[in-house]
Amino acid sequence: MSQDAVHSAKRILWVAIIAAAATSSLAMGIRQTFGLLLLPLAAENGVAPWAFGLAVALHNLTWGLGQPVSGAMADKHGSGRVMAMGGVFYLIGCGLPALFPSNATVMIGIGVFSGFGVACAGTGLALAAIGRLAPPEKRGEYIGIASAGGSLGQAAMVPLTFSAIGGFGAAGALMMLAASAVLIIPLARNIEWRPAPRKGPPAAGLAGLPALARRSLADRDFALLTGGFFACGFQLAFLTTHLPSHIALCGQPAALGMVAMTMIGLFNIPGSWFCGWLSSRIKPENGLGWIYLVRTLAIAGFAVAPPSEWGTMLFAAVMGFVWLGTVPLTSAAIARRFGVGDLGALYGVCFFSHQIGGFLGAGSGAVLMAWTGSYAAFWPVMILVGLSASVLNWMAKAPGSRGTLATAG
Repeated sequence: MSQDAVHSAKRILWVAIIAAAATSSLAMGIRQTFGLLLLPLAAENGVAPWAFGLAVALHNLTWGLGQPVSGAMADKHGSGRVMAMGGVFYLIGCGLPALFPSNATVMIGIGVFSGFGVACAGTGLALAAIGRLAPPEKRGEYIGIASAGGSLGQAAMVPLTFSAIGGFGAAGALMMLAASAVLIIPLARNIEWRPAPRKGPPAAGLAGLPALARRSLADRDFALLTGGFFACGFQLAFLTTHLPSHIALCGQPAALGMVAMTMIGLFNIPGSWFCGWLSSRIKPENGLGWIYLVRTLAIAGFAVAPPSEWGTMLFAAVMGFVWLGTVPLTSAAIARRFGVGDLGALYGVCFFSHQIGGFLGAGSGAVLMAWTGSYAAFWPVMILVGLSASVLNWMAKAPGSRGTLATAG
């Protein structure tokens, strides 16, 4: 390859990394703010807390259902086009309840449209595109850089939304989020708008997705990885949806919930980069097992400690460092086992388990809150789920010569 071609490839890769970080910042940052809206929408617009909690649960389920489909479409036709579609879905998802706030519009907008929005525009497709563009020896590191950059949005969107709620109300804050989602559309043009020619068999695409899912889940170690990912969704969806409310119910200042969610986003930046860097140096499944253990120990400590501002911030810092570290490690584990030709679709298959967990974590938290007025009974469940995920990932064997589902890359 000529020097000009090498420089061109590097430029395309770095432009894609920056654009992927920006789109992920918007897509993941918007959903990170949902927990801040639960109580204000109830007080200002009469949206029942149980309805909002179940809407976020439905959002997670819709995201999980949409991720394999959007991943398969991106593998075949390029990530950028599908991510631009995600910006449109997100615009509708936040705009509808902003204009007509009610239990029904929250369910449809946040529950369905924004779920499809993050499935198309979130980290799954962005990181799959980077995985295809990056050289194999640097794949995990570049995925980690893009994932770390995407964490900036989680840190920035939370205080912006908190300020918007104070200045314009919950509906006004939702309108601001809808306007932010529009930016995803032009950014997506810089991320694999047209897929480059690939080595090996062509991507399975949407038509081949059912057969690809059956073959991948028949692989014992992929199935273990998928089972462990359930815990990630269960724990994070519960915290994203209910942590600010839990902090307020414990008698802490309402602003502390915003600070905690912001700190999670800030500490996720170095954590995501570190986990991406680590994925090129150790067996990713081992790293995932340790992440789930660290999370679970942090949750256990937070649950038993007396409520305090410093304890909450320490918990947020630890959780933030390992918040999305599972994403580059999971992507790296799939790429090592099956290559990158169908990385978007295979990540989507694995991620569906994550979102079933998210649906149950957010939804059962909402139901528990409606029945008991407290989240106290939920913390032991969070601990058991996290410990199970550690065990499942540590049981997985290193990939051998069985990775035949997809060989490109």
